[in-house]
Amino acid sequence: MTGRRLVRDATARLAAAGVPSPEYDAAELLAHVLGTSRGRLAAAGEVPVGAVDAYDVLVARRARREPLQHLTGSAAFRYVDLEVGPGVFVPRPETEVLAGWGVEQARALVDAGRAPVVVDLCTGSGAIALAVATEVPTAEVHAVELGDAAYAWAARNLSGSGVDLRHGDMADSFPDLDHGVDVVLCNPPYIPLEAYESVAPEARDHDPELALFSGLDGLTAMRMLEEVAARLLRRSGVVGAEHADVQGESAPAVFTASGRWVDVRDHRDLAGRPRFVTARLAR
Repeated sequence: MTGRRLVRDATARLAAAGVPSPEYDAAELLAHVLGTSRGRLAAAGEVPVGAVDAYDVLVARRARREPLQHLTGSAAFRYVDLEVGPGVFVPRPETEVLAGWGVEQARALVDAGRAPVVVDLCTGSGAIALAVATEVPTAEVHAVELGDAAYAWAARNLSGSGVDLRHGDMADSFPDLDHGVDVVLCNPPYIPLEAYESVAPEARDHDPELALFSGLDGLTAMRMLEEVAARLLRRSGVVGAEHADVQGESAPAVFTASGRWVDVRDHRDLAGRPRFVTARLAR
């Protein structure tokens, strides 16, 4: 059977199962099975029977809403590829905008003649920390993760990167760095507990709950982050944190209300939705 026919049939199966991007996912899975890229599938010709069977198994699992990245074992994030699987939050494209902001802040310090100190709280797979370490090689990057399984994935992804990875709660993390950090970044859990049923199956059933839910209003972790960032940052240091698209006002309000921050701003993602808040420490 040809690759074109396989992708067409798989697209129909995935669309019927409610998968949000059926054609893309069908092509990605076939490329994974054949060890090639989506762009080269057209030249694949007839697909061997063994590969057809392996593809059918993966398509069936995707139709049951297993995350695409769990099936391929990897997730692209800015300029790096991360190993992901059960037990770790799969990094989303919208988080790349926050990471890009962090890279810009770190590069500005490099241009000013100083090696920046950057901390990634709730690092998950290590995506943000690895992006900063890769794009700003002179930065001193630290990361922390609480979940046991997620920490193991982060350790794998950050191996050899120079990032200082620690296993623990962000609440009491990095006491040795107090008042010495330039940039704090975080993609905290931010989904309200009452929104459980509305979460996409790929996230609700496969991402760790620790990375998703954060109290009745979704801002419990954001409030903790505000306190931790104020402790870690040096004077005029900056923090950036992702939030849900419905928290474009409530997330910045967490920082404004404490009275410790100036230049509190909210930023939109590439789809134009409110996505992350930034602030500068006033003291």
